[in-house]
Amino acid sequence: MTDTDIANDPEIATDETASLIASNKVEGTAVYDEDGEKLGSIYNFMVDKLSGQVEYAVLQFGGVFGLGSDYYPLPWDKLTYDTEQGGYVVDVDKETLEAAPRYSAEEPPAYDQAYGERVYGYYGLSYP
Repeated sequence: MTDTDIANDPEIATDETASLIASNKVEGTAVYDEDGEKLGSIYNFMVDKLSGQVEYAVLQFGGVFGLGSDYYPLPWDKLTYDTEQGGYVVDVDKETLEAAPRYSAEEPPAYDQAYGERVYGYYGLSYP
């Protein structure tokens, strides 16, 4: 489906346009490594209140049927949407992800500057 098809489809137009997508359509979207192996899915994403820019996509990974899984914040710039797979692709393999900064549902992070620098630094990026 092309961007024009999406923009002109009345069933999709309220949730997705050529350049915008509703948050509820991002949440639950599969995330794959570059070899096409599914790593998990987008649990939510974190938006900077002042700039409106998405800083993190939080990947839900591990566990069984979402139980016992951990949450891995990924800098938004690490994700690329692949229309053929219908999901996001990251240039991170499973082993690298398993060692990445993460948290459990019971202990979410502060998402302060120090945490941001740790997450972005892990992926070789500068924190905004």
